[in-house]
Amino acid sequence: MNYRHDFHAGNFADVFKHAILTRILVYLMRKPAPLRFVDTHAGSGRYDLTSAEAGRTNEWRSGIGGLDPASMSEEARDLLAPYLAIVGAAARGEGFYPGSPALALALLRPFDRMLFCDLHPAALEALKTCVGRDKRAKVIALDGYIGLNAFLPPIERRAVILIDPPFESENEFETLAASLVAAWRKWRDGVFVAWYPIKDRRGVELLASRLREAGMAALRLEFQVDAPQPDQRLSANGLIVINPPFALEAEAACLLPALVRQLAPDRGDFRIGWIEPQTPRT
Repeated sequence: MNYRHDFHAGNFADVFKHAILTRILVYLMRKPAPLRFVDTHAGSGRYDLTSAEAGRTNEWRSGIGGLDPASMSEEARDLLAPYLAIVGAAARGEGFYPGSPALALALLRPFDRMLFCDLHPAALEALKTCVGRDKRAKVIALDGYIGLNAFLPPIERRAVILIDPPFESENEFETLAASLVAAWRKWRDGVFVAWYPIKDRRGVELLASRLREAGMAALRLEFQVDAPQPDQRLSANGLIVINPPFALEAEAACLLPALVRQLAPDRGDFRIGWIEPQTPRT
């Protein structure tokens, strides 16, 4: 799977991923101590919904364009409010949809820090434009998996690490699993957030089994707008969250049903569960 984001910005997967990421950052900023955000596969930072690429698929229309906060419960609307405040005109297909770097730039405080990695030349140039002269942020031309290992633990000792690879490689789930296990073993206090597409269950279950075998516990959240099919357009995706904030499971239990009702009332579904460490044999 080659998931070039210019064609898919603002789709259902972005809404799910970024709504959850926003809740994580908002929760962690309740403490006054500085926070670092590390984005290992940062991409362009933001995406023009009026571009030819976005117009070719128009996936944003059934994603961010399909949200109607006024018809949500008050609780779901309040949870989505920080995300929707940043998304702004993108909900109408105007201007830019903010990727995770733009979300972090808008959310984080003056004393927090951000580190963005990518290797694609065009994405790097766009990312530098997105970041601009913001002194809180640093853009590095580096393979995200190398960066994941190189920059841990952070000097702040508090961090959210987003691993959001494009899944261009056939063994991406293997690489993601090995990288997550190695990073967690190096620094067990970090909040690690890993996104994955669901085309079939083999890769997803391989990832879960690798984490389980390593003795890791993780919250697993999944959201689909239709049943996943190996040879069809992406219709399901998930997040693995290691060391999730205390409130995240309950917030997801409110948000995900609301997103299903809004974006996929007929064939949508969600999943909230835990990957538990494998019990040693006696």
